[in-house]
Amino acid sequence: MYYKEYQKKLVSAEEAVKAVQSGHWVDYGICVGHPVTTDKALAARAHELTDVKVRGGITMWMPEICSVPDPGKHFTWNSWHCTGVDRKIIEMGCGFYSPMRYSELPKLYRENVETVDVAMFQVAPMDEHGYFNFGPQASHMMAMCEQAKRIIVEVNRNMPRCLGGFEEAIHISRVDSIVEGDNPPLAQLPSNELTDVDRKVAQLIVEEIPNGACLQLGIGGMPNAVGMLIGESDIKDLGVHTEMYVDAFVDLTKQGKINGSQKNIDRFRQVFAFGAGTQKLYDFIHDNPSIQSCPVDYINDVNRVAMIDNFISINNAVEIDLFGQISSESSGTKQISGTGGQLDFVMGAYLSKGGKSFICLSSTYGKKGDVKSRIVPTLTPGSIVTASRTCTQWVVTEFGKVNLKGKNTWQRTEALISIAHPDFRDGLIKDAERMKIWRKSNRL
Repeated sequence: MYYKEYQKKLVSAEEAVKAVQSGHWVDYGICVGHPVTTDKALAARAHELTDVKVRGGITMWMPEICSVPDPGKHFTWNSWHCTGVDRKIIEMGCGFYSPMRYSELPKLYRENVETVDVAMFQVAPMDEHGYFNFGPQASHMMAMCEQAKRIIVEVNRNMPRCLGGFEEAIHISRVDSIVEGDNPPLAQLPSNELTDVDRKVAQLIVEEIPNGACLQLGIGGMPNAVGMLIGESDIKDLGVHTEMYVDAFVDLTKQGKINGSQKNIDRFRQVFAFGAGTQKLYDFIHDNPSIQSCPVDYINDVNRVAMIDNFISINNAVEIDLFGQISSESSGTKQISGTGGQLDFVMGAYLSKGGKSFICLSSTYGKKGDVKSRIVPTLTPGSIVTASRTCTQWVVTEFGKVNLKGKNTWQRTEALISIAHPDFRDGLIKDAERMKIWRKSNRL
């Protein structure tokens, strides 16, 4: 039915990117939806372009536009959430971070983003109804497209089609140009090898997870370790409501741990805003009716998370200070990742009936001879507070777990020092005394 329209809009990547002009704002979408063929074609035009501002995020590979000679002369990269690739682009001097709570991103596009001159991103092949599925990144894509003056879709036959939700696809009638890409395999995000510290932290968290809980796992070794230990446990009837869909959920489903039967909303469905992992993840979510792809303002909404009983949120941190302030996105002024959904899930999980929010971190970091504590008197100057001290609930290191809710400053200090590495505890006590958040009667 839509074949003639498809053929009419089908163009080469070189032809499609002629829509981009100097001074334009161009949106690449997010994560594995970033364009490949059209990105390469746009990079080839670098010599004739200046001040092209590009938005992207959770970048899985180096964009071609950032690999041209003197990229900052032609393009500026603006990341909604940083990976190692985004950090490298920032270090190159042609990239910047865009602060936001991830749950607000669709609203930001609809109400605050200056303009979207051209949107270009990868999609799954068009279906019989004329829809191009966004793949595992419903995220904010529809809001972005609603603001775009011109939309270029780059078809990739390897892009999984994610069903079950809403705002997960765009109709051909709203598309200006169609490019048939080179069908590259999706970027792989293998799980990190687990350390002994990861396992110790995970064990302490798994003890707190009841049957029928609903899981949100952040990215990283410790959340992945939690998934692995759940698989080895007797926990059952789990649900999934998560910002990022990762391999751990696939493994737990195949082990019979996840069925969604106890969820208050979206029963029997695993819902997510974006996903990345190994090929087994992409194969699993393709045309899978038990997987629900939704925009991030639905997934990360604090009120919706609070509606789900026994919601368990597990996320990493860079450091935490003795007041309970969590920094998970920067080290000093160096941007590492982003606020993402951590604050939303920390708040939502605590408001959930029976819910718990866990911030997990190793007690120390650094190489032998230069080891530093992740539990610090005050955050490193310049570090961003991702979750305020009033929101922090459970904090876990390999030395234990503490719940900061309801505790005053000296009680928080005592609790946090109790799970710091023993080598740093005396120093932290002296710092706490200096800051007047330590009582002489405190005991560890």
